Amino acid sequence: MNNSHIIDILDNAAFAELTEAQLASVRKHTETCSSCARSYHAAVLTTQVMQARVAVEVEPSPFFATTVLARIREQRADNAPAMIRLWRSARYLVSSMALGTAALAVLSFVVPGPAVGSSEPATTAYSAESVILGDEEELSYEQVLSTIYPDVEEAKQK
Repeated sequence: MNNSHIIDILDNAAFAELTEAQLASVRKHTETCSSCARSYHAAVLTTQVMQARVAVEVEPSPFFATTVLARIREQRADNAPAMIRLWRSARYLVSSMALGTAALAVLSFVVPGPAVGSSEPATTAYSAESVILGDEEELSYEQVLSTIYPDVEEAKQK
């Protein structure tokens, strides 16, 4: 076994799982090979530390148990239907949008706008559609002036 090292044996199996024949060959090889002896002692120490750590039982603090139980209760309380969770997260946004819409409706219907049936006749001699489509005939000088200056027409009538 002098030509082959025991590192492969120690890497492939846990130290506690080695058979007596494997352990005997490992011990015999470590007497002649210093690098394998270091690996063997490291495996022995690691096994002892792991066994000591497994033997120690750690009790969680009472505060930890209280915190975990409180978190579990929170999650159970949050197990509400999707629409309720959606409403909880968006209620202020939806409420403000509804309030804004109501305010606009009040402003539209309650606050008076310009009078529809005003006493002033429409003084424009042409519409935007007629200008774009070219439906209008040539406007006279008086028609243009009455369109630009509606007060002049009223002044002429007086």
